[in-house]
Amino acid sequence: MAKEIEVKVLNIDLDRMERSLKDIGAKLISKEEQTNILIDSKDRYIEKELNGYLRIRETKYILTNQSVIHLTLKKNIAREGARQNIEVSTKIDDKESLISILKDLGYEITDIGYKERTSYEYDNIRFDLDRWDENTYPYPYMEIEVEKKEDLEKAISLLNIDKNKISTKSIMELKREL
Repeated sequence: MAKEIEVKVLNIDLDRMERSLKDIGAKLISKEEQTNILIDSKDRYIEKELNGYLRIRETKYILTNQSVIHLTLKKNIAREGARQNIEVSTKIDDKESLISILKDLGYEITDIGYKERTSYEYDNIRFDLDRWDENTYPYPYMEIEVEKKEDLEKAISLLNIDKNKISTKSIMELKREL
């Protein structure tokens, strides 16, 4: 179980942001192609009662040509200045069997999205440059994930980010606003 602190930076040019990350000396740590499958009950218990989501993420790592599948329950616990989540995740071997088990337990697939992600790290700050498929979310954005809130301010300052472009909304909330 891990606590994460993150924000999204909306309405940015990903190529320009990638150049800025390289300019400050950020290190490329991953290039990924993801399939994200959201799961919930018909009454949306996970979303409404846990303020979160259950996700099966299949990730193909382009730099290493490896693939991995994780089941993750992410619960939002705060949004003051940054989105804070508790994330419980486990690696799984058989996605189809897991989906079958979850269906038998009363859960269903609520959404499937495809994302390309390029990730950089600088001074324990993770920067994810994300581009979803058109049906999931048509606008690129960057996620900044930190361990300490003060590092978020450092990241914003380093990259000269307009604070009006910062959002604590989840991808589901952003998608609903479209």
